[in-house]
Amino acid sequence: MGFNCGIVGLPNVGKSTLFNALTATAQAEAANYPFCTIEPNSGRVAVPDPRLGELATIASSVKVVPTYLEFVDIAGLVRGASKGEGLGNKFLSHIREVDAICHVLRCFDGGEVTHVEGSIDPVRDAEIVETELLLADLESMERRLDTAEKRAKGGDKEARAQLEVLEAVVAVLREGQPARTAEITDDQQADFRLLQLITGKPVLYICNVDEDSAANGNDHTRAVEKMATECGAAAVVVSAEIEAEVAQLDDLEERLEFLEGLGLDETGLSRVIRAGYELLDLITFFTCGPKETRAWTVAQGATAPEAAGRIHSDFQKGFIRAETIAYADYLKHSGEQGAKDAGRMRQEGKDYITKDGDVMLFRFNV
Repeated sequence: MGFNCGIVGLPNVGKSTLFNALTATAQAEAANYPFCTIEPNSGRVAVPDPRLGELATIASSVKVVPTYLEFVDIAGLVRGASKGEGLGNKFLSHIREVDAICHVLRCFDGGEVTHVEGSIDPVRDAEIVETELLLADLESMERRLDTAEKRAKGGDKEARAQLEVLEAVVAVLREGQPARTAEITDDQQADFRLLQLITGKPVLYICNVDEDSAANGNDHTRAVEKMATECGAAAVVVSAEIEAEVAQLDDLEERLEFLEGLGLDETGLSRVIRAGYELLDLITFFTCGPKETRAWTVAQGATAPEAAGRIHSDFQKGFIRAETIAYADYLKHSGEQGAKDAGRMRQEGKDYITKDGDVMLFRFNV
């Protein structure tokens, strides 16, 4: 099970520049013309977590392995994409496959790059993309609704259950609202996810600014933040050009010095990665030992066997118990043995819900 965020937006807003910096590669060609990106490029990025190094030091680990998110750079979209304009059909098929949407918005004036709409208005740009995604969802769901209605009339119980979800979704889409605003019960969540709704995915707005606005934002970013708050999304401020420069610096001290000179205490990309992690409602647990300390990603609410399955499917199939130490206890008692001696190692069974920061050792039998 992987977790990925699709980087989307209108052409020429800095998506590919951001992706290149994010993955510290040149996988995606950045150029000053629309539809430069055709096939989606993907790259894994480490989730920054200071706890990992602290645990590794205590465990005297030879190797340290972070947890990762995958970012996918998807082709630029224009008005009419839902009807096949530009690379609309390719764009829409690719975006259905990601878990969350990172929407890059141009939040700087001037520059040599021409905006596809002829002016700078990030809120308008966000609405253009949202409208195209909404129209694509509506067209797809109305077709499914017709089919489900016919099957439900024939007595198909599964179709009846699906029909209730489809009716709720189509109702909000027809009102011009994204599918994620539909009232879906806990029992209906599985059917809702199966619909692969583009507007059902969580959204993070990435405000791409110039160097002068990287630390404190500007009027454009404040407008985006207001919009994000109103629609239940998140927003972060990043300068793709600054991040591209930082990516060229191999030495950590050089990076920190460069950022400090700009009034920044961390890269914007670190904020994007963390926000993407939070957007997907993910948590981290750890495994520690002399060979390696490793971070693992699971969804909030994952059981101990499901966490074990992230390491290997056999761990989940043959799960017996999880020997668990809270991160704070692991630090306080200087590692596994100290926590065990202090009575802070717990034996957790199949119903245990994994907590963020848990240090776990799985016992299994296959």
